[in-house]
Amino acid sequence: MSYQLATREPVAPAPDARAGDVGFETVVGHSRPFREAVEFARKVAQRRLTTVLIVGETGTGKGLFARGIHYAGPHADQPFVAVNCTAIPGSLLESELFGHERGAFTDARARKRGLIELAGSGTLFLDEISELPLALQPKLLRALEERRFRRVGGVDEIPVAARIVAATNVSLEAAVADGRFREDLFYRLNVLRLRIPPLRERGEDVITLARLFIEEFAGEQGLPIPELADDAIHLLLSHRWPGNVRELKNVVQRAVVSAEGGVLRAADLSIVPRERDRIQTPTPGYTIGIPPDGRALDQIEAEAIRITLEITGGNKSQAARILGISRPTILRKIRRYRIAAPSRRAPDAEEGGS
Repeated sequence: MSYQLATREPVAPAPDARAGDVGFETVVGHSRPFREAVEFARKVAQRRLTTVLIVGETGTGKGLFARGIHYAGPHADQPFVAVNCTAIPGSLLESELFGHERGAFTDARARKRGLIELAGSGTLFLDEISELPLALQPKLLRALEERRFRRVGGVDEIPVAARIVAATNVSLEAAVADGRFREDLFYRLNVLRLRIPPLRERGEDVITLARLFIEEFAGEQGLPIPELADDAIHLLLSHRWPGNVRELKNVVQRAVVSAEGGVLRAADLSIVPRERDRIQTPTPGYTIGIPPDGRALDQIEAEAIRITLEITGGNKSQAARILGISRPTILRKIRRYRIAAPSRRAPDAEEGGS
């Protein structure tokens, strides 16, 4: 089984670069929530030995901010070492982080320096810290508190000179409540907390980023750079982007290939709503009334399906597309909620039977 242990970037900034701008010069966005996050990150960068916890949804750019903090800081000429806590098997992660001595375990034929040592006086970035094995958390806690640790099988105390930056896309508070994450380690990591706003909170940044990705990808492929049509802009702004910037980039790259006539239209954008993001009106202008005493989520879901089936004349495939779910899913929910199918408006070859 192969896996990526870590990336090590001992890259220094240009000598004439201004300390406060290096590392964040490539980030794109002018919305207030995003600029506030950037400004806070710039301030954090100057506090070298203070632990930083970056929180944000998948695809928001947590790794980009971690690098920005490193390269905008006073030790940008030192290594930046990034490790994804899910990419390394738990049985090997201790040795990778802390190193080991010769003979510490089978196949330990020589002393090995861990990632904390390799980071030197730079930055160790622990991505997806919520997945750090519970058995390993006390050792990381000690390294953070005492600024020293021991290699696996070793007795010598090794100083910790690196800044620790951790990131998570889940609630560590919830992980603590569930017993999956140590409370004391959470508080030790949560000294400076940086929240990266999701793309849906960044307004016109969606269009700015889309145009940037269009230009980049078209240039890479030797294609003409298409203009964004008004309907494409509307669709980009109305989508909730559960995959955030990563999803936007993938959508735009596919659209550039299919765009014709120098214009990228809404039809070129392969935007498919995910089931978890579909609690909205099935068609523009239609709302589902909820009485003052509330309504169970199952009831709301059942009504949304029933209304959508009425709108589509009983066409389950079309109703599934509107709701952003698969046809097998809508069939399962129809049976679960015992929804009576309305009369069909017209036969649909795509249905193929119910």
